[in-house]
Amino acid sequence: MPISETLLEAGEDVWAAQKEHPFVVELAAGTLDRSKFQHWIRQDYRYLLDYARLFAVAGARARDEETMTDLLGVAHSTLNVEMDLHREFAAEYGVSRQELEVTTKAPTCRAYTDFLIRTAYEGSLAEVAAALYPCGQGFLDIGEHAAALADGDHEYTPWIATYTSDEYREVVETMRRFVDRCGERSPGEHEAMREAFLTSARLEHRFWEMAYTEEEWAV
Repeated sequence: MPISETLLEAGEDVWAAQKEHPFVVELAAGTLDRSKFQHWIRQDYRYLLDYARLFAVAGARARDEETMTDLLGVAHSTLNVEMDLHREFAAEYGVSRQELEVTTKAPTCRAYTDFLIRTAYEGSLAEVAAALYPCGQGFLDIGEHAAALADGDHEYTPWIATYTSDEYREVVETMRRFVDRCGERSPGEHEAMREAFLTSARLEHRFWEMAYTEEEWAV
């Protein structure tokens, strides 16, 4: 079994918790309070900058051309395509570019991005692969779950369409290939990959909670 499937089996409970989270359920139904969604947009913008950095660092550390091409390609597309799309998407929901750029990371967003960047610089390439996988695969799975739950179009239909699109599926497939190559080349690191994957998966779940509660620093 490819390591990507093994990791998803290990994170099955976390995946179920994400799909049952009220943010996801209400988004699928179109009843999610807009202020909660706007909070997610602002925090996700800050997250994406470090997510792109993770791919760039991993690409620089790769030793084969295929992996370098895949990872640096994702970093490039994130910074040059996805960030622009995110700004356009934000504007449609009443969040300006200036708001995005001056947003302070909430505690959960800070914890997640700090974990990713620390893994990028201190972990093995296999751990990096496992740490980035929950975001990509998770959004595809949750997008498909939300699409199945949705009853007709509503204001969050564009979000669902984004994360179930063919373009997004291609990005996730690139990530999956990277994870599986690392698993094949580093069989002795499967446990470390599992721990990195589960940490990111749990932080993904907390990210929904952060958005739903509109988490900010208390002081």
